[in-house]
Amino acid sequence: MNRDMIPILESCLARGFEALVLTNAMRPMRRFEAELLDLNARYGKRMTFRVSLDHYTQSAHEAERGGDSWDKAIVGLKWLSDNGFSIAVAGRHLAHEDDALARKGYASLFAEAGIAIDANDAGRLVLFPEMDATLDVPEITTACWGILDVDPNAMMCASSRMVVKHKGAARPMVAACTLLPYGEDFQMGETLAEASRDVSLNHPHCARFCVLGGASCSA
Repeated sequence: MNRDMIPILESCLARGFEALVLTNAMRPMRRFEAELLDLNARYGKRMTFRVSLDHYTQSAHEAERGGDSWDKAIVGLKWLSDNGFSIAVAGRHLAHEDDALARKGYASLFAEAGIAIDANDAGRLVLFPEMDATLDVPEITTACWGILDVDPNAMMCASSRMVVKHKGAARPMVAACTLLPYGEDFQMGETLAEASRDVSLNHPHCARFCVLGGASCSA
């Protein structure tokens, strides 16, 4: 939605970085079609678009994203695929579904729509667990790292931050996590220097999604 997305991408890609663009593939992205085609021709696979499809069924996706969002998202994703962009999808498996069942559903959708994504590639179809912040979750202790054989430095909040400007706010804010842009405990200040400190994993999503769930927002 950022009107400066093209120069931002150009700045990153021209410096040799890879760019992962999170998008719903709808109108805000597609108003830059010509510019994106140019970037893709010059930088190719170093730029990946990860499109949010909250489920492989229209009903479940629109229950999360709103009515009339499904067709627009599929058309945008198909445009990216047809034009040879490096693409991925971020989806969910519902509470009653396991990973295999969800991947099978997405595979059928991609085949029917002619979208060039391998649903069995965890990097191209990133499946997130369903999250409900009102439900109890096990507490994370220091022993969890050894039990789960997980390095705490591997958590995204150990090395990544998100800059967000809330509606009506005078200045942008640095947040610890893309899932918690409004949580007061995860607002880290107005500068990256202020935000360069430890993050306490004290939200239910920390356990359900990252530590115990094993999911990641990264590529």
